Formats: sequence, C-alpha cells, structure tokens
Amino acid sequence: MIKYILKRLGLGLLTLFILVVITFTMTKLMPGSPLQSKNISGDLLLKMEAQYGLDKPVIQQLFIYCGNILKGDLGTSYKKVGTSVTSIIRQSMIPTMKLGLVTTVLVLVVGIFSGIMMAKAKTSLVKGAWLTGLTLGVSIPNFLVALLLMILFGVIFHSLPIIGLSTPAHYILPAIAQGLYPISAVARLTQSSYEEVIRQDYITMAKAKGISSVTILFRHVLKNAMLPVITYIGPMVAFLLTGSVTIEKIFTIPGLGREFTNAIMNHDYTVVMGITIFMGAIIIICNLLADVLCAVVDPRTRKSL
Repeated sequence: MIKYILKRLGLGLLTLFILVVITFTMTKLMPGSPLQSKNISGDLLLKMEAQYGLDKPVIQQLFIYCGNILKGDLGTSYKKVGTSVTSIIRQSMIPTMKLGLVTTVLVLVVGIFSGIMMAKAKTSLVKGAWLTGLTLGVSIPNFLVALLLMILFGVIFHSLPIIGLSTPAHYILPAIAQGLYPISAVARLTQSSYEEVIRQDYITMAKAKGISSVTILFRHVLKNAMLPVITYIGPMVAFLLTGSVTIEKIFTIPGLGREFTNAIMNHDYTVVMGITIFMGAIIIICNLLADVLCAVVDPRTRKSL
C-alpha cells in the first residue's frame, strides 16, 4: 500500500512540475511586458522589470520561480503593488472552498440517492422519468441554470438571496447551479454500478442467508458499486473546491474564479500562474486521495500501476 501511494505521489509531483513549466512558458509567450503602461517611460519600465527579475533570461527566471515555489513564495502581484500572490489566493479561496464543500455534500447525497432510486425503480415509466431528469441535468449549462434560478427564486418569488455568500441561504442557489451536472453524473454512475453489482452471485447468496436488505445495501452493494463513483469524485471535488468562474461571476462571489478572470484581464501574470498552480495542486491531491480510497476499497486497483 505504501509503495502504491509513493508511486502515485511521485506521478503527482511530476505532473505538478510539468504544469509549472507549461504555465510559466505560456505567460512568457504573451506579447508585451506585464508592467507596460502609458504612464511609464522606457527607463522606468526597465527599472521595474529589473526589480521583478524580468530582465533575466527566461530559463533563469524559471529556475528562480521554481525555487521560490519550494519556499512557498508564488511571487508578487504586478497590479496590486506590494501584495503577494499567496495572500491573494488565501483571501479568495475561502468563499470558493466553502461553496465547494457545500456543493460536494449536495452532489454526493442527492447523486447517490438518485442513482439508487433509479436502479430500484420497478416500472420503465418511473425509470424513464429519472433518466429524463438526469439527462437534462447533464445537458443544461450551469450558467443557464444559474440564471434561471436567479430569475425564479430571486426576482419572481424573492425567496432566496442571489448575491454573495454572507448567510447560509446564499449557498443554496449557487450550490444547485454548480452541482447539477455532477449530481447527474454521479447518479448515472451509481445506477449502472448498482444494477451490475445487484446481479452478482454473492448478493443472491446473502439474500438466501436471510441477511437484511439494509445490511446487503451498505455492506455489500454500495461497497462495490461505489468504485466508479469514487474514481469520478476525485476530479469532481477538485473542480468544485477550486470554483467555477461562471458561477462566481453570476452570483458575485469573491472567490478564486473571479480573481483568476480579473488577473487575466489585467495581465497580472504572477497571479494567473499562482492560481493555476494552486488549482493544479488541489486537483492532483484530490485525485491522489481518490486513488488511495479506491485501493483501500478494492486492493486489486493497486496493481494498475
């Protein structure tokens, strides 16, 4: 098990390093200097570039940047003078993480429950109704869902707040809009896995022994049916925890997504690189945890690497 975890961790670190190199290279390929302004003269621009280390060769800048990352330093914002990228991420990640955690719980509870109910549906009509709802959840873009929810519950009925995350009620609409697609995906995975597992011989044997249906469900069926779901949960949780740019823009949430788009518009390359690397690290960690959880549930997956 330890060997498996170390291999996965090594792959994760290699992936993160490649992400750093690609992100750094792409920002350097952008035309012009991030410090350029109509109010800055040529000599002053050169001095500012020397202050930020932009006058050095690109390879040397990359090595310096990688060394600073190992120290936990993601640089200083070009536009917010004197503000470190780490502090910008620390401030903007809190609302994003809170919304992501709420959405994750919503996705797991509703998605798994819907998948089980769909698999246990007795008639094709009921199963078709569930399937239609899940298909709509996958098909409708989250920004359209967000706008419809805002119009319906914020403008017409005035029942739920639509701006910010100041109270628990503020989380309801953005969590639903952000989680509708993963809810549908988790439900379909749960349904297909449940139907496959429930036909296995050991389930029939457990029923023949008189084991209660609740015990069979939680001890035998869900334990094996959750493997595809766990595999999907890794990147899903990472996506939810790092935020949705569209959702944060629509509901005016001061999170990572909004900070990222503002940094791109302002050519604040250090912030763009810092947020990209931070999001990449979250995705790698979530995938690593999902792989480890799969290995715990099913030891056969350890042989996949």
